Amino acid sequence: VFVAPRGARAASAGTFITASATFAVMAPGTNIGAASPVGGSGEELSETLKSKATNDAAAEMRAIAALRGRNEEKLEATVLEALSFSANEAVELGMVDFVAGDLNDLLAKLDGREAIVPPPDGQRVVLDTQGLTQRTMDMTLVERFLTFLSDPNVSFLLLSFGGLGIFVELMNPGLIVPGVVGTILLVLAFVAFGSLPVNWAGVALILLAVVLAILEVYVSGFGALGAGAIASFILGSVLLFFHSGGPSPVIPTIGVSLWVLVPTVLLLGGGSGWAVFTIVQSRRGTPEQALGDLVGRVAEVASDLAPRGTVHLESQRWTAVVEGGEHIEAGEQVVVLGVDGIILTVGRYDEGPEPVLGAG
Repeated sequence: VFVAPRGARAASAGTFITASATFAVMAPGTNIGAASPVGGSGEELSETLKSKATNDAAAEMRAIAALRGRNEEKLEATVLEALSFSANEAVELGMVDFVAGDLNDLLAKLDGREAIVPPPDGQRVVLDTQGLTQRTMDMTLVERFLTFLSDPNVSFLLLSFGGLGIFVELMNPGLIVPGVVGTILLVLAFVAFGSLPVNWAGVALILLAVVLAILEVYVSGFGALGAGAIASFILGSVLLFFHSGGPSPVIPTIGVSLWVLVPTVLLLGGGSGWAVFTIVQSRRGTPEQALGDLVGRVAEVASDLAPRGTVHLESQRWTAVVEGGEHIEAGEQVVVLGVDGIILTVGRYDEGPEPVLGAG
């Protein structure tokens, strides 16, 4: 293990990794230590948990130091007392092997040194590091993209706006773009969740919010389903990365930033609330007699009815369903056969008496 460049540090878990190496090397201006267990966000642990985690980590550090023949007392102090040491101090105290200026200097100083292969072989080998070909391994474009997706804030936004895209598509069949984009975003969200400690109850609540919002439009719930959708989305957002129990001393705590969470909840929750309010008001404000007068009128298909889509009637766009499940393409005329809330039941219009055309 080579702790570099200048200004770098082998802190916390990095101390354990460095101490475990066959050769532990540090660049000038680096440091090692401060390996006391803390919570994932840097917070202090409770007394019981802190005592257990600290004693366990100290024992592990002593075992590592003994295996590699390094200063057990000082390495243990990095855990028990959170001590840190500069590169030169670590070499003088026998915590690491030597200091190297850069990678070339490191290879030059390793040449000819002996190392013992771990059991069961246990053989002593001599390193030959002269003339080695150096290769730098960077992340591929795909790996960089997956790293970007694995950000909790990004995965939360993908899930939220993916659900929104599906909602918009189902409310306006035939738009295509919202449905395609929403599906892609949802797939990417689940790809991200594969590498994150996600709480699947939170995912289920956010998806349930989408389902409830859709049902609010198609079912005469008078706002109850819409209110449930908003509540479900808020709870799902909060619980998405929530896990009960105390913080782990080794696994960092992750979550959605409040700067992302609050605006997204307000935007989507407020927008959904406005949509629900508008729907409820339209239901309450439209007399049944007026809706009944729509029966027998002729409308123009705005998006393909397959069998659900939209039509233009009375200078408005209505959601419509074809009776019998027939497919009717955009541009054709249909006749209103019935009204259920804000959804029209229509049938193909056959030429006959002069129609009452409601296409504006």
